[in-house]
Amino acid sequence: MKILDNLKKNTILLLSITLIVLYIILKDDFYDIINILQNLDIKFILLAILFFFLSVAIKGYANYKIINDKEKISLKEAIKHNLITQFFNGITPFSTGGQPMEIYMLTEHNISVSKATNQTIQSFIFYQIALVICGALAVIYNFIFHLFPKVTILRHLVQLGFIINIAVVIVLIIISYSKGITKKIGNIIIKILKKLRIKTDEKKIEKVFDEYYEGFQEIKSRRGLFPMGIILNIASLLCLYIVPLFILYSMRDFMSISAVETVTASAYVYIIGAFVPVPGASGGIEYGFTQIFGNFIYSNKLSATLLLWRFITYFVGMITGAIAFNAEKKEKK
Repeated sequence: MKILDNLKKNTILLLSITLIVLYIILKDDFYDIINILQNLDIKFILLAILFFFLSVAIKGYANYKIINDKEKISLKEAIKHNLITQFFNGITPFSTGGQPMEIYMLTEHNISVSKATNQTIQSFIFYQIALVICGALAVIYNFIFHLFPKVTILRHLVQLGFIINIAVVIVLIIISYSKGITKKIGNIIIKILKKLRIKTDEKKIEKVFDEYYEGFQEIKSRRGLFPMGIILNIASLLCLYIVPLFILYSMRDFMSISAVETVTASAYVYIIGAFVPVPGASGGIEYGFTQIFGNFIYSNKLSATLLLWRFITYFVGMITGAIAFNAEKKEKK
């Protein structure tokens, strides 16, 4: 698989950027940050890790409900698949490795390629809509209460990302109504790519749009699937977004930021991370975190919070995803 071929290169890039980021964070206040980390209230760290895995489990449950074939895949396997995609999303630029791996894993359970692709697309549709809803609420909340006055450029970048995500959702909805419209949109994109002199595989683009159309048709044919898929994905995102609050609680800081402010700030950080074209959005997402959460948390505590947040929400998922993937390979053998 192409993803596996690029794994070594992406891993080296990821580790290099991570080491540079760690050096920048730790170089000035190493001993103070270490002192903070040595005096954490562990129960809140465990709670933060629990909420991260709860996010993974809820997303896995949403995928399980989409698959709707208990004879071929169990809930446990669906959750494990979502954990494995954490690894492949984390090791590839723009998190592009998770969907192909999800399709591959579903075919290993005797689900046809076309059906596996269709189900993965449905999962993406629900996630994208949930992301826009959470982003909309975050933008509205910040517009009312002005949480991030220090980061005008990043705030505009988030708003741009939010607009792009809305555009994606609108295109997906338009695609769902007519196959003719779907083909027209595909042709427009092909023409734009050609004018930009970008190498274009017309058949592949047409196939992608056809698959999205078919995915929406199945969603519409299954009553209750649409609201359930969106609600579960929102719940998954909220579990992920709340993690920094428990990290602060582990430092016995219960006053700097509220739960609503944490969720709003996290929504902004993850939208910023979507613009960074390296595995795990490394470098950019850490900068976004310090600039956004720096409106509430200061100095060494901010650096310590960043280190723990990045470890829990990224590296813990990567490590456990890699372990789950290796275990899956051994089971197949």
